[in-house]
Amino acid sequence: MAGSAEELVNLLELETLEVDLFRGAQAHTERQRVFGGQVAAQAVVAATRSVEGDFVLHSLHSYFLRPGDTTVPIVYDVERIRDGRAFATRRVSARQHGRPIYYMTANFQIPEPGLEHQDRMPEVVGPEHGMPLVELARQQGPEAAEHWEREWSALDIRHVGVTGRGIPDDPEHPARARLWIKVDGTLSDDPTVQTAAFTYASDLTLLGAALVPHGIHIASPRLQPASLDHTIWFHRPFRADEWWLYDQFSPFAGGARGLALARVFTQSGELVATVAQEGLIRLRDDRT
Repeated sequence: MAGSAEELVNLLELETLEVDLFRGAQAHTERQRVFGGQVAAQAVVAATRSVEGDFVLHSLHSYFLRPGDTTVPIVYDVERIRDGRAFATRRVSARQHGRPIYYMTANFQIPEPGLEHQDRMPEVVGPEHGMPLVELARQQGPEAAEHWEREWSALDIRHVGVTGRGIPDDPEHPARARLWIKVDGTLSDDPTVQTAAFTYASDLTLLGAALVPHGIHIASPRLQPASLDHTIWFHRPFRADEWWLYDQFSPFAGGARGLALARVFTQSGELVATVAQEGLIRLRDDRT
């Protein structure tokens, strides 16, 4: 995956093949399948390139259909569903080997004033007091830390706590996890780059919140995890290369699936996005 902010930016620079048809490059990776956040981020860039004027992405809804092949590029085909005065809608199909691996519907809006309210940001320590995820990986051994640095160094992620460890036990919310995250480098001021970079990062840790009550790590060999769908609502503009709090929680797990949601806050306390994801969390030793 992206081992640096520069590599992440390169992943977001799609090649234009034809009107509304793009090709995305692959990163050097040891993974057996394409990281879902990469596909979603590249799809955001493709959809945004098809929208003109002052339209801003305000939501995306997507499904991961098949594992992506890390050895070949991904083709993104954008369909212009609707162009209205205030809203525009796009559908993006990501394809490899002649088959779709991912679908996204993206909605854009011209910014306008309106009624406002938001949840209050939870009280948490600042990112400087969080534990870098590479240090948590190092506790599993030097190979795990080296793997993290090769694959995920484009992101600076600081662990704040999970339910029962850093976050007080709450019988009404048994599965919570909080992290501070930012791109580890400075990105351009281009809103598309900032939005796509956040989309990339948003897929990395979310499903892990559904495992908190069960004491299983997302990388456990006992587990077969996979993102099934991914949704983001963008409330306000913000920068992916400045610290944002990922306040994750899982209201339900069952049927070998886990549902996770997250509120995204800036350090100043603004609620800037909400994310939802359902994923496969199948125990391998439970399979027939």
